[in-house]
Amino acid sequence: MTVNSENEALRRRGGDSARDGSPEASEAMMSDVEEEERSAVDLVLGLGDPQKVGRFQFFMESERWEWSDAVARMHGYRPGEVRPSTGLLLQHKHPEDREHVAAVLDQILRGKPFSSRHRIIDTAGRTRCVVVVGDRMLDDDGELIGTSGFYVDVTDSLESDIKNVLSAAADARATIEQAKGVLMAAYGISARRAFDILVWRSQETNLKLRDLAGRFLDAVASKASADTRSEVDRALLNLE
Repeated sequence: MTVNSENEALRRRGGDSARDGSPEASEAMMSDVEEEERSAVDLVLGLGDPQKVGRFQFFMESERWEWSDAVARMHGYRPGEVRPSTGLLLQHKHPEDREHVAAVLDQILRGKPFSSRHRIIDTAGRTRCVVVVGDRMLDDDGELIGTSGFYVDVTDSLESDIKNVLSAAADARATIEQAKGVLMAAYGISARRAFDILVWRSQETNLKLRDLAGRFLDAVASKASADTRSEVDRALLNLE
């Protein structure tokens, strides 16, 4: 894959409007990327049921929450029925977990990474057990702008299943981050664009994102020559 073919594919996915450079075109393309990032959670975890996994984002400056349709449904709402807020989220927490959840929300509001397993009560009064994982959300300049992460509805899962999900997510994320780093270094692109490329290739090859990233890293490693390693050694040892 070359930079030219990669960009051509991205333009093709964005449609003709992406080529005109207008703000509307850029906004539409960003929307596509964000939607693919949300669906990528399903690709990473491979849970099969899209209703079991949902994405959320919290923007610190405006204190604005966004959640996917799946997270809305976990809380008992139809997509678009309500606007999520810190107060609304606290209302749905199980009384016995509220203190713990308040501490987690404090981590989110300060842009800190976290993971939590707790219970929520939906609008019908049903108790659901969820695993929520989040990390810092950065802009293209590396500045902290909030927190993003995902919910996993594990109500019907055993304790061992919860541990397996978290372990698989952590392992997959490490592999994906390594693959992103290779693309960023090779093409001089942002982390968001590198992720976009991986998601695109995942869809093209019908491979889970974690599997594609692993195969990509193996392919790169197998082609690395002694000269490549020498250049890496030289760059590392000459840092001041």
